[in-house]
Amino acid sequence: MGVQWNMAIIPILFLFLFTSTAKAQSGVFDLVAKYGAKADGKTDLSQPLLNAWKEACASTTPSKIVIPKGTYFLSKATLEGPCKGPIELQVQGTVMAPADPSVFKQPDWVAFNRIDQFSMSGGGVFDGQGATAWGKNDCAKHKYCTALPVNLRFNFVNNAMIQDITTKDSKQFHVNVLGCKNITFLHFTVSAPENSINTDGIHIGRSDGVNITNAIIKTGDDCVSLGDGSKNVVVHGVTCGPGHGISIGSLGKFQGEEPVAGVHVSNCTISNTMNGVRIKSWPASYPGSATDMHFQDITMNNVGNPIIVDQEYCPWNQCNLKLPSRIKLSNISFKNIRGTSSTQQAVKLICSSSLPCEGVELANIDLVYNGPEGPATCHCQNVSPKLTGKQNPSTCSTPSQ
Repeated sequence: MGVQWNMAIIPILFLFLFTSTAKAQSGVFDLVAKYGAKADGKTDLSQPLLNAWKEACASTTPSKIVIPKGTYFLSKATLEGPCKGPIELQVQGTVMAPADPSVFKQPDWVAFNRIDQFSMSGGGVFDGQGATAWGKNDCAKHKYCTALPVNLRFNFVNNAMIQDITTKDSKQFHVNVLGCKNITFLHFTVSAPENSINTDGIHIGRSDGVNITNAIIKTGDDCVSLGDGSKNVVVHGVTCGPGHGISIGSLGKFQGEEPVAGVHVSNCTISNTMNGVRIKSWPASYPGSATDMHFQDITMNNVGNPIIVDQEYCPWNQCNLKLPSRIKLSNISFKNIRGTSSTQQAVKLICSSSLPCEGVELANIDLVYNGPEGPATCHCQNVSPKLTGKQNPSTCSTPSQ
């Protein structure tokens, strides 16, 4: 396991080297001094930012775009690559989205597309002003949600470092990572209230080599969520809550989903969330697989469902529970997970009746429930896990098949 963590740090060290080198050599494009941007909270930053990006992206030497301290209004920005050299966006100020969700014709606000060797830092904030939109989210009534804008999209971005940036009050997901390779979020902050609907902190899909390290994520949905095609993902030192926990899935809803493989979640603290660490797939699903998923050294504080595998995931009762999931889950471990559960059923492993989970291990589990119903319990279905060390609650001593 130690070798795996060390290998995961290599991209971070590389990107630190790249970032420091870029700072030393870059041409600086100051949006206020050079492009006339105004930090008045109402003048649109879009054109100055796009003009600076076009010039910086054409540079064959490392370049840096600076959004100085202050409050800026940004209607929308899509920053396109490929660029001719490494590029850094230094956000020192607060960038605010339009509050009215109806002005967005597409579900994105700030997007970075097809860029190699990119970094973003500076301690700044992207404020999605999402409170006006959360009441319009209709997931509970319709099979597909209204396409509200995502604060930050990274599409096919490779070799990237996102450091010391905050995303606040997104109207939908805070961050969406799609088709990326070797992208790191370091000291990244997500800030939204518990009642913000469908506001996943960082959602990952079809990406290889995603590192989320020492992040603070407070939101109304999953702190980190992994969709199909997520490979070699490291989540380390994340503080999560409020929210719905750290989730893989849901999987199997769409035809042609890619496998999930190589997920390592460690040294995290999860507090006052609906779930803890979770793997979920739809019943009556399309076929697929998820393997090599490991959760270790995690502290739970007043967490509902601290450990949960749910292959009968069916929110809003919009699925067919009579047909089993066809997502094959294998090589899964939960190690050194301790703390308090807000629900009596602290461990829940519900696997598919047609494809039982394989290679599941639980080691040193200590989850306490102090409710009136009695001590914490465990429920297992279609799984026979390997048990080592302490098991509180007594885990799957007589698993059902």
